[in-house]
Amino acid sequence: MLRNTKILATLGPASSTPQQILALARAGVNVFRLNMSHGSHDDHRARLSAIRAAETEMGRPIGVLVDLQGPKLRIGTFPQGPVNVSVGQPFRFVLDQVAGDAGQVTLPHPEAFAALEHGHHILVNDGKLSFHVEQVEEGVIHTTVAVGGELSDRKGFNLPQTILPLSAITPKDRLDAQFALQEGADWIALSFVQTAEDVRELRQMIGSSVGIVVKIEKPSAVDQLDAIAELADAVMVARGDLGVELPPEDVPVVQRRIVHQCRHLGRPVIVATQMLESMISAPTPTRAEANDVATAVYEGADAVMLSAETAAGAFPVEAVQIMDRVIRRVESAPDYRRVMALDYSAADAPEQADAIAACVRKVSAILPVTVSAAFTTSGSTCLRLARERPHTPIMGISPRLETARRLTLVWGVVAYNGPDAENLEDMVVKTTFCATKLGLAEQGKPMVIIAGVPFGTPGATNLLRIVYP
Repeated sequence: MLRNTKILATLGPASSTPQQILALARAGVNVFRLNMSHGSHDDHRARLSAIRAAETEMGRPIGVLVDLQGPKLRIGTFPQGPVNVSVGQPFRFVLDQVAGDAGQVTLPHPEAFAALEHGHHILVNDGKLSFHVEQVEEGVIHTTVAVGGELSDRKGFNLPQTILPLSAITPKDRLDAQFALQEGADWIALSFVQTAEDVRELRQMIGSSVGIVVKIEKPSAVDQLDAIAELADAVMVARGDLGVELPPEDVPVVQRRIVHQCRHLGRPVIVATQMLESMISAPTPTRAEANDVATAVYEGADAVMLSAETAAGAFPVEAVQIMDRVIRRVESAPDYRRVMALDYSAADAPEQADAIAACVRKVSAILPVTVSAAFTTSGSTCLRLARERPHTPIMGISPRLETARRLTLVWGVVAYNGPDAENLEDMVVKTTFCATKLGLAEQGKPMVIIAGVPFGTPGATNLLRIVYP
């Protein structure tokens, strides 16, 4: 597991038995994603139980992320079957229930009628069809077809230029979030985020016991990235809907901006969607897909995610193995450190712990340090250390299993659930024991330890020590 960039894998029909989940963990998965858009609570409870069994079998913490579905915006139905619309023809979206045909369809979302204006666009079926809004009347949106094609029942729609007066948290999401809390999930991912207020709403609902991953998939969220990232515990570049609502040429630029901003803030950042898409049906990825994973690793992303590749694909274990190989190859490349260092920037309002973390980066670049160990209760010390992207693995030792599991998402961290140090001598003994057990100690080579004195005081990182095993 000695690689910096973590692997997040989605569970589904192709990967839900205890044997399959253990095989994925052995292949290199650090965090498992439970997608609440599919499956019942009983299904996900069984998967979570299998994850915890795999965790025990592997002897290392494994994280669990519960991904909330968010609002599902869909058009109505076409009783006579699918229809085709042509570029330039008029088309109406109607609030009332109507029989869909080649000239109109129901749009059962009154908030869309309140927010759409002349000049906006409505995208349907993952952006395959586009409609230019000409006029909005009470209960009717008059449009012109900009990109035509086939329309069929209940296709999803996107409004890229529009902020809907709609909460990102549906009644279903509330039940799913409660399930995540009850079952001990480590992260909850919030979909359809439009503004920072959406993040505040979820935080008020779940408290701080579970980390919040904000999915950036709306242009409005990109516009408010700084405020949203400040409130989140981690951020996901959700390139699915983001790629629908933005021009394709903008997505790589936005991805880089999000990764850079999260690294600057010290927030874990995940790059997701279609990373090894062809492996849903093929045993190997395309060269472009391998390069896509490599780009995220070079940028310094904390994690890369597999979706349908592991949830429904024919080669879930192989997809993880190949992603693991690409990550390791990039991280061993001669230019890896140089390229990733280009995005480094100092903290805006550095504290004492930031200064110590920066010293670890300097020390590990000068001395042949084998591991940087951090004793942490909340995980904040490891986050600050990971922000610096030191040249060594980060051994995060926490007395709280919940903290160790959350740290499995963080760049470079080898999480370890163990007792806190009682004094300086005990700190050295515990570090040496843990580093030896994890294969991170090497006779005659230094280790760096950071901690807070007095021990057991959260947020009191004030000590750096160099020791030799």
